[in-house]
Amino acid sequence: MRWRENLTFLRATRSELGLVGAIAPSGPALTRLMTSEIGRHSGLVVELGPGTGVFTRALLKRGVREKDLTLVECCREFAEMLQEQFPEARVLQADAGRLRRQELFQVGAVGAIVSGLPLLNMSTPRILTILRRAFRWMRPGGAFYQFTYGPRCPVPKRCLERLGLRATCTGRALVNLPPASVYRIVAADGDAEAGPAQCVELVAP
Repeated sequence: MRWRENLTFLRATRSELGLVGAIAPSGPALTRLMTSEIGRHSGLVVELGPGTGVFTRALLKRGVREKDLTLVECCREFAEMLQEQFPEARVLQADAGRLRRQELFQVGAVGAIVSGLPLLNMSTPRILTILRRAFRWMRPGGAFYQFTYGPRCPVPKRCLERLGLRATCTGRALVNLPPASVYRIVAADGDAEAGPAQCVELVAP
């Protein structure tokens, strides 16, 4: 199965330039960082840009029920593979930037959102649209998790301020290819449950 995922990833990277933000599927250290605060207690979980399902499998191992997962993937090949691998999940072949046209959840229904979207390749208005819809779905205390290969949070400060959000680096996966950082993004007045976060560096998978 892994060979099929890698082949699909390589084809998608070549054909969907600008939509696939990684040069290789995420490694174990990054996967742990992205999913470490999520579990069955999170309830409904959304993945934006799940790709080959690396984070999806980790979420299932952490206790998230497959039927509580909604996977939003714009690449047709990835979406078909995800539906085959996770038949109980809701898989949507859709552009995350256009989900404002769809009411997928009731307001405040989602406990966590995991994003593999290439935000560094996106315009500020597009990022605003994605986050505005995401936090419309989010319940109090919920969080949006985003990884990046850049040196700082991929959501511009002006976007965070405009939407009333706060971003905290929760860790760096130095052995990932390439090294990556994970950010937890929450409502500025609503992350008391999360507590203070430290940026932990993971140097081994």
